[in-house]
Amino acid sequence: MSEAALADLQQRLQRLEDIQAIQALKAEYLRACDRKQADAMRQCFVAHGAVIEADGFPPFTDREDWVATFTRLAVENPAIQDMHHGHNPQISITSPDSATGLWDLEFCQINMKERSIVNLSGQYTDEYERVNGRWQIRSMRFQRGSFVMRQIDEHGFEKLLALGQPPASGFIENS
Repeated sequence: MSEAALADLQQRLQRLEDIQAIQALKAEYLRACDRKQADAMRQCFVAHGAVIEADGFPPFTDREDWVATFTRLAVENPAIQDMHHGHNPQISITSPDSATGLWDLEFCQINMKERSIVNLSGQYTDEYERVNGRWQIRSMRFQRGSFVMRQIDEHGFEKLLALGQPPASGFIENS
């Protein structure tokens, strides 16, 4: 094998390893959300200057503010059970230490106190940076697509509370 062919093969292998590492990073983030692991979530983002934007929330320019909001709304609220399912990743390596990604999200939230269930979908648009050999999220923007909110009464009957858009109050992001 020529040196050029070997270099090309090494480059292609590195690209695949980087894509796999970024997919593992996103899975780590989503799992930390579901398991209410604020410290694990924090480690997914660059230490300084992370940009986090999500429909229904103010923009965040620091991971600590995002983690504090997550802690207040989810970690400290035992009635909330979240399920984040990320899929259909499209990862593009833009330089040896940067990448972009698009992800679809299916989300379900059960609020045991309010007896409500929220299902929503949307898309993450992410930027990643390799810091000290580890991929981290530089920016994460989430745009909501569909939204359905139901309430279950004491007899098990469902009532539709919102369709298409979240209600003005009663959903965790606007609590």
